[in-house]
Amino acid sequence: MSQPAPHPIQAHDLTVAYDARPVLRSASFTLERGHMLSVVGPNGAGKSTLLKAMLGLIDPDYGSVTFFGEPIDAVRHRIAYVPQTEAVDWDFPITVSEVVLMGRITSQGGLRGWLRRPGADDRRRAAVALDRVGMTRFANRHIRQLSGGQQRRVFLARALCQGADLLMLDEPFAGVDAKTEATLFALIDQMSDEGKTVLIVNHDLQILDKFDRVMMLNQRVIAYGPPAEVVTDDNLRATYGGRLSLLDEADEKLRERKTERDHLARTAQR
Repeated sequence: MSQPAPHPIQAHDLTVAYDARPVLRSASFTLERGHMLSVVGPNGAGKSTLLKAMLGLIDPDYGSVTFFGEPIDAVRHRIAYVPQTEAVDWDFPITVSEVVLMGRITSQGGLRGWLRRPGADDRRRAAVALDRVGMTRFANRHIRQLSGGQQRRVFLARALCQGADLLMLDEPFAGVDAKTEATLFALIDQMSDEGKTVLIVNHDLQILDKFDRVMMLNQRVIAYGPPAEVVTDDNLRATYGGRLSLLDEADEKLRERKTERDHLARTAQR
């Protein structure tokens, strides 16, 4: 009888402290293949720290994580990481197509990937990925000349070009308008439908019902599971320190979007 395939992510008791101050405490969870997970919590809750500790970008003080049953270095080519825009050096002289081609370097893994030159098949895959995210006409443009939403599309194209099985995205919807958020989510949702596993650090509580799993994090895992089970007022209060309920957040988002629409309408009339 064949053994079931190992889970894309299994984290056990991940703990991280900065200057002896804990920012992530004993985080444990398992993410199944093909599922989409949203990690939510207030600023300083340890969301980005969780991703960086899992990916080996910072060393955890305690705990471990495996990807597809292996340590990160054995399967890094199967994982695509999209950091927050603030973590990207936008002054680096690189075009959109070159960013996407970096996915082919990563897909080869290790030194071999960095030493090889992109071939015709690599460029074809990059072109297909750019077309899929609607960024073909920007292929030769410098990455810093794009809007925030366009930059995020380019990094999704890089993940597509890489052919990664697991996508880990840190705040991909931050700073974009509602229309761009919907477009980006549709692209990510398509990847999930194709069998990709997706972990997203997310700030928008209104879209949690679109995910298979939700993690509510505030230095420790407050709740983890299907959104219908874990997105409750009690868990929201425990996560956000009593400052928010789901309805409070929804009302706040509606006010923000109304203000944005009013501003756009006034601008159009000038």
